[in-house]
Amino acid sequence: MGNPDSGDAREELASVAASLRAYLEWQQDTGAMGIPRKPRSAKPAVEAPVADVGHAPRDASPSPPPSAPGRATAPLDVPVPVPVPAPLQARPVAIAPRPLPVIAAEASTCTKCALSTTRNSVVFSRGNPEAKLVFIGEAPGADEDEQGLPFVGRAGQLLDKMIGAMGLDPAKDVYVCNIIKCRPPGNRKPEPIEVETCIPYLHEQLAAIDPKAIVALGNTAMAALLNTKLGITKVRGQWKLYRGRVPVMPTYHPSYLLRPSAQQIEAKKQTWEDLQAVMKELGIPPKK
Repeated sequence: MGNPDSGDAREELASVAASLRAYLEWQQDTGAMGIPRKPRSAKPAVEAPVADVGHAPRDASPSPPPSAPGRATAPLDVPVPVPVPAPLQARPVAIAPRPLPVIAAEASTCTKCALSTTRNSVVFSRGNPEAKLVFIGEAPGADEDEQGLPFVGRAGQLLDKMIGAMGLDPAKDVYVCNIIKCRPPGNRKPEPIEVETCIPYLHEQLAAIDPKAIVALGNTAMAALLNTKLGITKVRGQWKLYRGRVPVMPTYHPSYLLRPSAQQIEAKKQTWEDLQAVMKELGIPPKK
């Protein structure tokens, strides 16, 4: 006859096994990987570093498992900035200069400085706007103010002779203008504010003409074009650049050559040397 206690033990063992099997099946259904147990040591979890991206709050979730040696990974709770390609640099757009008739029309009604109250005419230019050589003087005189054209008085007549000596036609081969467009009272030297106010018209003229060379006649023209305070006697005969691009030859103003002085003969000789340098620069053959 068997032991009654052994049957009870088998039934109890079967009950425990059934309960354990049910618990394990529940663990699998819920995604658990095994029976939880108490950790061997109560070491504090190391918090993953958080990048300072806009001072975002830290995530309190546990740190991810460490990556393989030699392999850097970003924390899972930190947004990784995506590099944004820099925009293509826009190329400067070249702006075509205004046509000369448009510039002249605006200048003809200009009232930007006090000279507009004393002038008779706005003196814009004469000659060929398609010429490769430009002569620039200081300002209109009495004759120019009356006729509305630059260099038509005694100084202008001498200038035309100088241009003719170069083998050029004053009406067809050159363009003539001044730094300012209105006559200063009494033919005085233009004030700095008058030059500053008026010279944008000249800059536009030169941009529209695009000359190959410029002859600056006298101190005022040279100083305004080259932004220098040196006198004409120290700079004349030396090639300079207007806006870093157009060759400029500074020389004496025709009105200076008309004044009787001990230096007149030498000044005329030097001016002719300067004009010969311009001819060589432009490939103009000597006049026969």
